[in-house]
Amino acid sequence: MKPATLDRAGIAARIPHAGAMCLLDRLLAWDEAHIVCRTRSHRDPGNPLRSAGGLAAPCAIEYAAQAMALHGTLGAAPGTPPKPGFLASVRAVRLHVPWLDRVEGELQVRAERLAGDAGQALYAFSLHRADGTPLVDGRATVILEAPP
Repeated sequence: MKPATLDRAGIAARIPHAGAMCLLDRLLAWDEAHIVCRTRSHRDPGNPLRSAGGLAAPCAIEYAAQAMALHGTLGAAPGTPPKPGFLASVRAVRLHVPWLDRVEGELQVRAERLAGDAGQALYAFSLHRADGTPLVDGRATVILEAPP
């Protein structure tokens, strides 16, 4: 994978999420099939996905979706608007912890494009502690809307 240097502002410029809703802090590496990002936003009391009880583990799907969206833009020229898309399904999701906000340190967010074309993509995703301990993993199908 290619090392990368995108920070949070660079990520926010490439995905359709702004402000606190941009959950990824740094792009670590990517290639045509993989992306690895890191974040500490799971510990932020102002995280927009957080409920009164904390940040539930299923919120990891949104972290993964943002990594997938970023991955889809990395081959495009800077300043190219993100291609609209949506999660059509998530499958085989395993929650190894109940809460993300209770995980100390950084999270690694990984996604691997398993198949796809210009209109859709199938990804495997995972979130891990910095030491590699798995937190959440699964698969997601992304449908990319065709331009008007």
